[in-house]
Amino acid sequence: MKHVPILLFHFIFLSLKITNMKQLTFLPAVALAAVFLCSSCGADKDETTDSTVTTDTTATSTPAAPESTVVTAPETVITAWHKVANFAKWKASYDAHDSMRLAGGIRNYVIGRSVEDTNLVLVAIKADDVAKAKAFIKDPSLKAAMQKGGVIGQPSITINTMAYQDMSTGMADLRSMTMFTVKDWDAWKTTFESDRQFRTDNGLTDRAYGYNADDNHKVTLVVGINDSAKAGTYWRSDLIKEKRAKAGVVGEVKRYVYQVVQKY
Repeated sequence: MKHVPILLFHFIFLSLKITNMKQLTFLPAVALAAVFLCSSCGADKDETTDSTVTTDTTATSTPAAPESTVVTAPETVITAWHKVANFAKWKASYDAHDSMRLAGGIRNYVIGRSVEDTNLVLVAIKADDVAKAKAFIKDPSLKAAMQKGGVIGQPSITINTMAYQDMSTGMADLRSMTMFTVKDWDAWKTTFESDRQFRTDNGLTDRAYGYNADDNHKVTLVVGINDSAKAGTYWRSDLIKEKRAKAGVVGEVKRYVYQVVQKY
């Protein structure tokens, strides 16, 4: 403290007027106490001003784990491969019949076009259940709609119970759909899943797989193609034949390579 407050001087001045010697003897002690109190007040003020405490209130939390994009709950999916005279004409007709599909418990899913023949079209649609799927494909209005859209020949339609679907938005739009028969669904599934990393190393990502709703020996497999060269080499190799045999695949294997043109 550089200066004694004015109030202190007034206090000392008034005290000098005291005539009682006992009071005069007490004066130095009073003055000293006043100075000490004022000094203490000043010191407290300075200390409060200089001692600034900073508290970090930033909340810390553990980042949430990313949600899985894999769906393993069984879902009914109808797949149809058919050739069309003109894709644009067919697509317009297909879109016009959306209300018919919705009324039957059917929802749009994916449309694709074969890489080898762009007029060979894949339609994948989801159904509320197997019963609605069967009723839909038997409905005479479906055949009429196909004819109106320019479908050529007999379409190949299957109703599948999909047991695995990876709904990742980053999945490649170039894909393949393979259909084959297995000795035992559970045995095939166990062996197939154990080789997932091997397929990844060969340019493929599992997209979906399941079995025919009426016969679980008939399997449908969809994979995303991340590297066409690696995938082609793998499909032509003897190794894939060995893996198929190990998994219990029998008979003919049919594969369509296609480009997704619309996802719903």
